[in-house]
Amino acid sequence: MKIVVRGTNWIGDAIMTIPALRELRRIFPEAGIVLHTRSWAEGIFRDAEFIDEIITFEKAGSPFKDVRAQSQILSEFGFDLAVLLPNSFESALTTWLARIPKRIGYNKDLRGLLLTHPLPVPEWKKTRHEVFYYLNLVAEIEKRFFGTDTVLYSEPDSRLEISDERKTLARNMLHNAGVNSAGKTIALGVGSANSRSKRWSTENYAALNERLPAELEANVVLIGSSDEADVSNEVFELSRNKPVILTGKTDLAEAAAILSVIDMLVANDMGLAHLAPAVGTQTAVIFGPTNPFTTRPFFANATVVRKDVECSPCMLRDCPIDHRCMTRISVADVFEVCREILAADENER
Repeated sequence: MKIVVRGTNWIGDAIMTIPALRELRRIFPEAGIVLHTRSWAEGIFRDAEFIDEIITFEKAGSPFKDVRAQSQILSEFGFDLAVLLPNSFESALTTWLARIPKRIGYNKDLRGLLLTHPLPVPEWKKTRHEVFYYLNLVAEIEKRFFGTDTVLYSEPDSRLEISDERKTLARNMLHNAGVNSAGKTIALGVGSANSRSKRWSTENYAALNERLPAELEANVVLIGSSDEADVSNEVFELSRNKPVILTGKTDLAEAAAILSVIDMLVANDMGLAHLAPAVGTQTAVIFGPTNPFTTRPFFANATVVRKDVECSPCMLRDCPIDHRCMTRISVADVFEVCREILAADENER
C-alpha cells in the first residue's frame, strides 16, 4: 500500500503531527509512507524513521497552477490513500486531481465533496491539545480500515532523531562561531515570524543575555530564521556582553541539529520552541497571547513561562492595549526558570 500524507504549513504544527505520523506507521507497518510537504520541513523530518520518503514543494505561481503541478507529480506515484493533515481546500483539491482513490481529512474549508472520507471536526477541538486533533485523524483511519481502536490509547510520542553525523557538524558550526564547548550553551529564540504580540521584548532578552554568562557561566547563541534577523540584531545591539548570532545563518536542518547538542533553548511561542524539546533539549517557552493548553510544546522537557491576565489568550497578532501578558513576565522570572532547569539537569548527571 502507498500512502501520501500532506504536511502542515508551520514548524510548530509539523512537530505536533509527529505522534500521528508515528501511529500511522504503526497501523500500516508494511506501507510505503510519503510525506508531501513544504521544502523547509525536510529539515525537520530528514532522519525520521516513521516515513519512507519526502516530496517537497514550494508555492511558485498562482494557487491553481501550484495545485495542478503538484497533482501531476502525485499522480505518478500511484498512491492508494491520501491523509490530509492541514484543513485547506487546496490540499484536498490536489489529491482529488491526482486521482488518489481514498482521501481522508477533516470536512473544513468547503472541501467535503473532494474527500472520500470527510471527517467531522471533533467537538473537543478547542479544549484539547492540537496533538490529539492530528491523532484523531489517524484513529479514524484505523477504525475505517481495520475496525480497531487503539491509536488514541497510545502515549503520544513527539521525539525526533538527529543523526550523529549531523550532531558533529552542529558542534563544529558552534565551535567555528566562537562558542566555548567547555561551558553550557543556551540559545535564545527572540523572534516569531507570524505574530509580533508573541514576542517578549528585545530589552528583556538583552538583559537575560547579560545574566546567563555572568551567573550561570553559559554561552548565549541567538537563533532563528532570516525573517527574524532584525529583532535578533536588536537584541545584539542592546547587549553589552555580545551573544553569538546564528539567526539567519542556518537552514532548519542545521538549526535542529544545533538545538540537539546545546543545553537549553529560551524562546517565544515559535516553531523552534517545539523543535528543541523534540530533539531532546530543555526548553523554556514564553507564552502571552496564545493558548498554552492547546498549543504548548507537548513535551515533559518544555516549561511554559506565563502570567495569568484577564485578556489572555486573545490570539491576536498585535496587542491593542498594553501587552500586559508579556510585560508582566520579568527577566528574573525567566532567569529563575533557566537556573532551575540547568541545576536539575546537573543533578541528574
